[in-house]
Amino acid sequence: MPKRTSTVNYEICDPSRCPDGKCYSVQACEHKVLVQDAPGEAPYLIKMCQSCGACVTACPLKAIKLM
Repeated sequence: MPKRTSTVNYEICDPSRCPDGKCYSVQACEHKVLVQDAPGEAPYLIKMCQSCGACVTACPLKAIKLM
């Protein structure tokens, strides 16, 4: 069975709705796989997701899912 990975739905993602534009999910990612270049910008994956689901749980807009 293939490993699941997180995906960001950029049609829903709106970091401006997180405090100071800092994405909740990036802050919750213990493996530092999900990053955000600057406050207010959308997060993205920089390496293989560890499938822990912390980013999914942290996103108030439900813009991140494990697939």
